[in-house]
Amino acid sequence: MNTDRDIIRRSRDSPAEFAALYDRHASVIYRYAARRAGDFVADDVTSETFLVAFECLDSFDEAREDARPWLFGIATNLLRRHHRAEARLLKAMARSAPREAGADSTEGVAAQVDAAAATAKLAKRLKAMPAIDRDTLLLYAWADLSYEGIADAMGVPVGTVRSRLSRARRILRTGLAPATSDELEETDNDHGRLAAAPRNA
Repeated sequence: MNTDRDIIRRSRDSPAEFAALYDRHASVIYRYAARRAGDFVADDVTSETFLVAFECLDSFDEAREDARPWLFGIATNLLRRHHRAEARLLKAMARSAPREAGADSTEGVAAQVDAAAATAKLAKRLKAMPAIDRDTLLLYAWADLSYEGIADAMGVPVGTVRSRLSRARRILRTGLAPATSDELEETDNDHGRLAAAPRNA
């Protein structure tokens, strides 16, 4: 089977080959963007991600076989332009989840109410989280990238990924206000001393 690297190499000489990369990864990029900013934005972000990728084929690191971290990095950068849409989506999730769960009187309503309350809390904490931490956490949780893949996507060392995930997890666990900018810098420089072991280690 052709690797993403093979497809990208061929695309440089034969642009039509790039369609295979789109076919392979467009659906996961779309789902990631839709979860972050809604379906309408996801269409644009998915199209733009592959347009930017095609225009920047030379920026792909050929030491890698998998193009997903590279593509998710492009998509995450594009999503920053749509931060208002993401904020609106998180706010709507925080507001509507308990109401939607309470309206259903079928079996399992208690579980639905619990899940809705957890979703509302999660949405509020994600919205309050610094953007770099939210991006890192969602690349891990929704894009299913390894620590190394997130580091590739964001152009940072793996230690920085560890520290950002550790900080994001603390915010989710405690519900406390996000760290100050001085604390962010200090934690990013500690190369993840507080982070849990990577999932894909």
